Amino acid sequence: MSEAVKVSLVGLFAAAGAAISFSIIDVIVKFLSGDYPLYQMVLIRSAVAMSILLLIIVPLEGGYHVLRTRQPRLHLTRCLAVLFANICFYTGLAVMPIADAVAIGFATPLVVTALSVVLLGERPGPWRWSAVAVGFLGVVIIMRPGTGTFQAAAILPFLGACGYATLHVLTRRAGGADSAAALSFYPSMGFLLVSAAVGLITGDGRFATGDNAAADFILRAWHWPAADDWWLFIALGVTAAGGGYMVSLAYRLCEAGLVAPFEYIAMPMAVLWGILVFQEWPNLQVWCGSALIIGSGLVSLWRETRNNRPVNRPRPRSTG
Repeated sequence: MSEAVKVSLVGLFAAAGAAISFSIIDVIVKFLSGDYPLYQMVLIRSAVAMSILLLIIVPLEGGYHVLRTRQPRLHLTRCLAVLFANICFYTGLAVMPIADAVAIGFATPLVVTALSVVLLGERPGPWRWSAVAVGFLGVVIIMRPGTGTFQAAAILPFLGACGYATLHVLTRRAGGADSAAALSFYPSMGFLLVSAAVGLITGDGRFATGDNAAADFILRAWHWPAADDWWLFIALGVTAAGGGYMVSLAYRLCEAGLVAPFEYIAMPMAVLWGILVFQEWPNLQVWCGSALIIGSGLVSLWRETRNNRPVNRPRPRSTG
């Protein structure tokens, strides 16, 4: 097995691990969304994740000097993209069934593949385009267009998908010069600062009217978490740290269009959480769609193991 294939496999396994981590985050946020506002969860999650990043991951990558960057503007844009994606997706998740929100969010790989052509100069071949298309077909089968899935709130996870796609493509662009720890550090810092600011402004709940569930999820009053919920908040932070690092590593090592189909792994995970946590049993369409989603990722993996070309890492432009 060539060195290029080994590097790609590390990236793809990291992408799969990130997808599983983010699916865990989704179900925890959905579970806690009835009691806590979005940015209170984000603040606690980010504080735990930042602690793990600074105390464990950064030292393992060589020390705090790996956080230095010559691309502050690019990282600022990444932070804005992920903040936009976060508020859109999780607000949609709070007011929609988890499988519906996750399925709509899987417009991300299609947008990533398209943006990788425009912004990164990548040239996904027919196999890669086909893998993304087949995976998205599986999502469409699960969504069943024309049913109640397409409601006004459905635009939120779609906008979130666009934000995440922008983040991933910018991560790929930055990855030629910055470490995976740095790529994970700056969005986490952005989450900490923004969520703390939101808490200071809206934490007393004076802006929550009770008229709109999505708005109230953001604006409702903050309160000290119940003792039984702290382990969920800690799990939220641990998975955020691991998932953020792994997705940064994946997009740093592999072409964006190659990594994208592996995000579909989170769809069957959403089905699993629906069964275990929310007692939502999937029907035949869900099983068929999940099979296509998993198959698309396996095809991408198989093709990459047969591809001996060197890894094409972009050379980021200086933006700062």
